[in-house]
Amino acid sequence: MSQDVNSTLFQGLERLCAPSGADGILTAPAFPGIERIEAQFSGNAFEPHRHDTYAIGVTLKGVQTFSYRGEKRFSMPGQVIVLHPDEEHDGGAGTEDGLQYRMLYIEPALVAECLDAEKMGLPFVGEPVFGDAALANVLLGALSDLDGELDGLFVDDFLTEVAGGLARRASAPVKPIGKLAWRQARKARDYLEAHATRAVHSEELEVVTGLDRFTLSRHFRAAFATSPHRYLLMRRLQQARALIIEGEKLPDIAFATGFADQSHFNRHFKKAYGMTPGQWAALRRGSSPGRSSWR
Repeated sequence: MSQDVNSTLFQGLERLCAPSGADGILTAPAFPGIERIEAQFSGNAFEPHRHDTYAIGVTLKGVQTFSYRGEKRFSMPGQVIVLHPDEEHDGGAGTEDGLQYRMLYIEPALVAECLDAEKMGLPFVGEPVFGDAALANVLLGALSDLDGELDGLFVDDFLTEVAGGLARRASAPVKPIGKLAWRQARKARDYLEAHATRAVHSEELEVVTGLDRFTLSRHFRAAFATSPHRYLLMRRLQQARALIIEGEKLPDIAFATGFADQSHFNRHFKKAYGMTPGQWAALRRGSSPGRSSWR
């Protein structure tokens, strides 16, 4: 199979704003619950890490390789990649020619809400790499213009298509989960987001939601595919990334986002994104940090 895209599927996609052959990450304007990026890498890019979102994207150029659920995986141009929330993976280029891909990070709650009428749980796609031109076209509808904002009406239809695609590709029938306590789960989520830079205790969430901590934990995980504790941590890291983009110093960012110190911040950032904050900042500037410390 060709290691470059040769299809009308990708016509009109703008190139990554980094020099040819350079490593870099281009981020698009955010939409609530959705992040979009384009990445270009050579060699091993990401150490093992895990997101609290679905990571869904399309390889544009080169061979994308990553370890996932105990196996080495390979994605060729035009193939779709789906990584389930909280599943550990790494990533990089499978050949010396380098790699280019576009990816969406979608909060599980958005997928769950689309499937709520059918009382389904979150779909798990067991095979993370596959050819699906219809789903690829849907994804590229949101990925074709990374300079532009996403329109709310477009997103409604887009998420419906994506959720349906995930349910269709699920390795087992999506089982009914019964009635989900959406109101309480959202209250807990909103409270965690509002207090992300400090420690939040279970007793606080019990008061806010009216549910005991164990019941809340079950419903929260069903809605958001992660625990309240990890959701809080990921919101801190999300704020930290925004401050990195603004050019703040890393020690100041660690303090501002509630980490004990820069070492504590670095450790959690690397676990979540597969690289240190300094490496991520360098890639956002379109430069290429040293590879010797990545593996």
